[in-house]
Amino acid sequence: MNSSSSSDHKPVHLAVYDTFADWETGHATAYLARAGHPVRTVGASTDPVSSIGGLSVRPDVALDDVRPEDASLLILPGADLWDTSDDLAPFARTARAFLDAGVPVAAICGATAGLAREGLLDDRDHTSAVSFYLAATGYAGGGRYVETDAVTDRGLVTAGPTEPVAFAREILRLLGVYEGEVLDAWYRLFHDSDPQAYAVLAKAGVA
Repeated sequence: MNSSSSSDHKPVHLAVYDTFADWETGHATAYLARAGHPVRTVGASTDPVSSIGGLSVRPDVALDDVRPEDASLLILPGADLWDTSDDLAPFARTARAFLDAGVPVAAICGATAGLAREGLLDDRDHTSAVSFYLAATGYAGGGRYVETDAVTDRGLVTAGPTEPVAFAREILRLLGVYEGEVLDAWYRLFHDSDPQAYAVLAKAGVA
């Protein structure tokens, strides 16, 4: 486990926009924050947005003010808007800037389609809800689609909407929060409700 204080880490940027899926990033952000990674919400502006569940969130920072060099990760949750308009395309372009700068990006559910349209999945292994969902974007990366819970390839994490725990697992591994048997136990506890996993986490000071 990485037990450094929050001052040792650059912020993790969590994108928020109207209709963002509340449940998809909670495991990741909660355990990043517990491990000392500050989480900052990023919106198209700093005007409040509403999640699918009706939560109102006022973004900490506007997208135009976000720089890859000031962040450790960009997380893009799913949202109805990924499939109903081009409003979120600037977030996909920001993801390109992050990856080009060597800063990781994590996208789940509809955000994977946004990255597909941006061309970011054409040459990386990736996953999503189902392969034909991404195929409908017309992207060129169908041959790199992997039927699994979550995928990390060259700094990009992808997952489908039913895999928030696997999504978090990949993020926690990528940022070195947990590793080895501790990471495996964390996943087994939250994904499989494995009571034996709790003992491993308690011994490691995670539980």
